[in-house]
Amino acid sequence: MIVRTQADADPIETTFELNDTLYAKAEVPHTDEVYLWLGANVMLAYPIPEAEQLLKSKLDTAKKSLETCEEDMEFLREQITTLEVAFARVYNWDVAQRRKEREAGESIEGRKGPSPNG
Repeated sequence: MIVRTQADADPIETTFELNDTLYAKAEVPHTDEVYLWLGANVMLAYPIPEAEQLLKSKLDTAKKSLETCEEDMEFLREQITTLEVAFARVYNWDVAQRRKEREAGESIEGRKGPSPNG
């Protein structure tokens, strides 16, 4: 952020974004107010100190929100890992049960033996 005094009357040369891939250069003359786009087709003029205060508070809120989202994502990653482990255990249990059933079925057939009439 550039801090300027009243005596500093030279314009600032800056580059600003017109589109995602299109930028333009501009000279911004000294001013005591800025216009902030608030959304929902609302733009307001703010004195520079108030605009800085507003933008800093918005930045702080966004950082807190980012921290909360990162914590939530970490919790979800842990839950996904726990769920995958549970799925693997259920699958392995099912495989073991099918193996037991198959072995039990083979042993019953083996005890019967062939029929006496062939």
